[in-house]
Amino acid sequence: MELLVDFLTRLVTQFQSPALAFLIGGMLLAAFRSKLDIPDAIYKFAVFMLLMRIGIEGGLEIRDANFADMLLPAVATVFIGCAIVLIGRFTLAFLPGVKTEDAIATAGLFGAVSASTLAAAMVLLEEDDIFYEAWVPALYPFMDIPALVLAIVLANLYFAKRDGKTSEKPKIGAIIADSLRGSALSALILGLALGLLTRPEQVFEGFYDPLFRGLLSILMLIMGIEAYQRLNEIRKVAHWYAVYAVVSPLAHGLIAFGLGYLLHLATGFSPGGIVLLAVMAGSSSDISGPPTLRAAIPSANPSAYIGSSTSIGTPVAIAIGIPLYLALAQIVFGTGMG
Repeated sequence: MELLVDFLTRLVTQFQSPALAFLIGGMLLAAFRSKLDIPDAIYKFAVFMLLMRIGIEGGLEIRDANFADMLLPAVATVFIGCAIVLIGRFTLAFLPGVKTEDAIATAGLFGAVSASTLAAAMVLLEEDDIFYEAWVPALYPFMDIPALVLAIVLANLYFAKRDGKTSEKPKIGAIIADSLRGSALSALILGLALGLLTRPEQVFEGFYDPLFRGLLSILMLIMGIEAYQRLNEIRKVAHWYAVYAVVSPLAHGLIAFGLGYLLHLATGFSPGGIVLLAVMAGSSSDISGPPTLRAAIPSANPSAYIGSSTSIGTPVAIAIGIPLYLALAQIVFGTGMG
């Protein structure tokens, strides 16, 4: 009962937070057929700035961190990303009316990470003065890349078996290279390298950090508009995708929360870090995933995996998932969580 009350309280509070408010605002604008059009260049710039900020801050923290403290969380993050894809492959793919390649692509997208959802959670933790290790957001690629690579490998294995070409093996090295060259991971890795190998404190504090919340609000507005527009796409495919998009973000987040708690017992991993780990697991990629999967699994239906992710998965992850993990952390770790 205490968990439910705390969750509902945080849910109401979440609806007043800028991140969710702008997301809902974008959906309302699209619902009322507003002619507001935010140029794609602004969207790409906002994404670049957010990932650079996350990367630089993570690099700065990694530079001063104990590598041993990061090792187990990094391994756990890889495991979570791969596990999410495997769960989708052997659940969603066997449901009526669901094509295997569509299910694999959907699982890959939900196994990868949403930078905007992660950024929204970071803002909420900072507003509530909840401590988390600053290198935790730098775990992003440890979940994102393995999930996308595994989804592509599973799809290729499925196609080879279906077409009787079992001797052909997917080129995993090329898949990893393509993922690393994607715009999202390129920006994040660049930020990590700058924070780790250089002294970017002045430009970080004077430019990237002050713009973080404002650019996040623009990104959430754009995502709200796109989420509503893609509702029609989800109607074109089996209703199981809608069920998956509602249930899986919360299930994945709770699995990660449980694994994060084990990390807390083993290494002292912070409650805030556990929440961010759950948020990453519960999110679905909105930047790196769609273009990667479109290129690597061209026969998969974008209406299935992008529609279910953007129109349902992301709003569920932000509006329900984040307050749920915060409420759960409040129950498990007490009031301070610091």
